[in-house]
Amino acid sequence: MGSGLILGIESSCDETAAAVVERGSRTLSSVVASQIATHLRYGGVVPELASREHLRAIVPVVRAALAEAGVGLGDLDAVAVTSGPGLAGALLVGITYAKALAFAQGLPLIAVNHLEGHIHAVLLEERGSVVAESGPLPHGAPEDDGTEAALALVVSGGHTHLYLARPVDGTWRYSLIGRTLDDAAGEAYDKVAKLLGLGYPGGPWIDGLARFGDPLAVPFSFAQIKMKAHLGGRAPRTKGAKTAPIAELDPHFLFSFSGIKTAVLRYVELHGLRTEAAARVPRMVEAGRPPATRDEALELCPQGTLDLIASFQHAVVGDLLRKTFAAAEAVDAERILVTGGVAANRELRERFTAEAARRGIRVAFPRLALSTDNAAMIAAAAWPRFVAGEFAGAELTADPSLVLGR
Repeated sequence: MGSGLILGIESSCDETAAAVVERGSRTLSSVVASQIATHLRYGGVVPELASREHLRAIVPVVRAALAEAGVGLGDLDAVAVTSGPGLAGALLVGITYAKALAFAQGLPLIAVNHLEGHIHAVLLEERGSVVAESGPLPHGAPEDDGTEAALALVVSGGHTHLYLARPVDGTWRYSLIGRTLDDAAGEAYDKVAKLLGLGYPGGPWIDGLARFGDPLAVPFSFAQIKMKAHLGGRAPRTKGAKTAPIAELDPHFLFSFSGIKTAVLRYVELHGLRTEAAARVPRMVEAGRPPATRDEALELCPQGTLDLIASFQHAVVGDLLRKTFAAAEAVDAERILVTGGVAANRELRERFTAEAARRGIRVAFPRLALSTDNAAMIAAAAWPRFVAGEFAGAELTADPSLVLGR
């Protein structure tokens, strides 16, 4: 009987992460090296810089994860790594290192879809609670611990997808229910934050400032998405079209955030907020964090900008909420999993929790540390694959457009 220990490695975007997880349920360590300081001056992730920083961080991060867990390479049962989707160069750093480590130690290599990892960030929390109450799961036990199907909203800087996640024979199967046609929700947050001269990443800044504004001041709205007749149901030529099919998806569960981003730009230009924002950039950067009080907020932004920010967030969260709960009703899901970087958003958690209580549906989020990219979720997602013997070969390489579910 093996130890059940899996080393997870994540390098899909701008965070180098490693973690050791036991049988997909108990996190022994989770180490993340952030690149925020590197990309801050550019207001977004620069792929070439991200790859370089991964190269610098991968070895010390893995060593730190093993040391924190109190284990050595010889104690591991497998090595798991994110194979996609993500930035090609960034993914290759993690994959190359994981392959070399697995080969040198004679360990099986497990490839994990980044989106599946985010879903398992929530499932890891649930399984950890079960283990804490009843003791460790036996080797080879089904990792879903008897839980039923769930609708999963994966919402981050690079993804906005809805999946029906179902436990089947000790592993999980995913069906795509909805997705964004263009910008991801987190991407819209970052772009609006950059437009307003806020810090990077934009999500925490907008969430922090939105508390001090009127969410109904600017009436943003989302139009119902319709399939273009000339496309015959095919995906439009957007960057999102390459990552998941839409031809057979219900238009009611499709997202689009490029429109509200443009609406914010027009509002800023119309009301002369761009000049004000530019003048406040140095103070935003100097502050280094979102304000904690109204007085601090007003030192950075006039009330009109705070109202704009609050209205933007209210509209985005509202769109995510409406379509997610409508999809849950359509697939008869009794619980909802909300995960990804945007799942750390205060307003999103509050409104989803309240709506779930009103409808009598359970909703679960990962803890804040597991909402953003991390390797514990990768190791957790790898456990059922380890039990099933689903290992990657020496030909494993990065797949920037890797799809989860159909």
